[in-house]
Amino acid sequence: MAGMRLFHRDFGGAGQPPLVLLHGLLGSSRNWQTTGADLAATFHVCALDLRNHGKSPHDAEMTYAAMVADVLAWLDAHGLGRVTLLGHSMGGKVAMALACRHPERVERLLVVDIAPKAYLSHAHRAEFAAMNELDLNSLQSRGEAELRFEARVADWAMRKFLVTNLDRTNEGAWRWQINLPVLTAALPEIEGNPLADDERFDGPVGFILGGKSRYVGPEDHASIHRFFPAAAIEVLAEAGHNPHMETRAAFVRAVLDLGT
Repeated sequence: MAGMRLFHRDFGGAGQPPLVLLHGLLGSSRNWQTTGADLAATFHVCALDLRNHGKSPHDAEMTYAAMVADVLAWLDAHGLGRVTLLGHSMGGKVAMALACRHPERVERLLVVDIAPKAYLSHAHRAEFAAMNELDLNSLQSRGEAELRFEARVADWAMRKFLVTNLDRTNEGAWRWQINLPVLTAALPEIEGNPLADDERFDGPVGFILGGKSRYVGPEDHASIHRFFPAAAIEVLAEAGHNPHMETRAAFVRAVLDLGT
């Protein structure tokens, strides 16, 4: 499968070991700006926009196989043989799948607050319903969009996160930067387990989990070690699902502990 050409942000550190960052569902490379700059003291840090997100192209296919192919194509285009690969949430699933299927490309795998399992998120469905219901033609501002989301999305931080995906056209009209129809249809695939039962990666692996997050619990550790026998697990007690944003200093320390 040929991959598409992904947009990326280079946060610096050229000449140091490469670290490639993959965002979660509805995120983008912008999510890593501050953390990426911190990590550039140790790594050459690049963050990608996965397909149908950020500034990368839109496509009707939204599968883990396609996303893995995209990342491999990006690595090839930039002359990178082996990298430390770090993925958050959906991006963590992409990273897990790539490491299992192409271990020769992964020096070290770092996974942030996601497990190798299927998820069914009622919150995701409410968020997608809110975005699909938003009348862009009458919208005046991102702040107005946040207010309209209140009925379906209780978490104010999530409302602010969702509206980062709103952008203006050259004519000044509002549009979704994400490929909202494709992501909506692909939600069951995105929430699924990207790994087959017989897949595994024997290289060095670190899982960085949020102590206040419900995404990964102690009951998931056996599954993590089945797919990733060498996995080390570090829990950041004060973090939720987004430790790279919520507890940045502790997250950077964890990456350095597990990734070097």
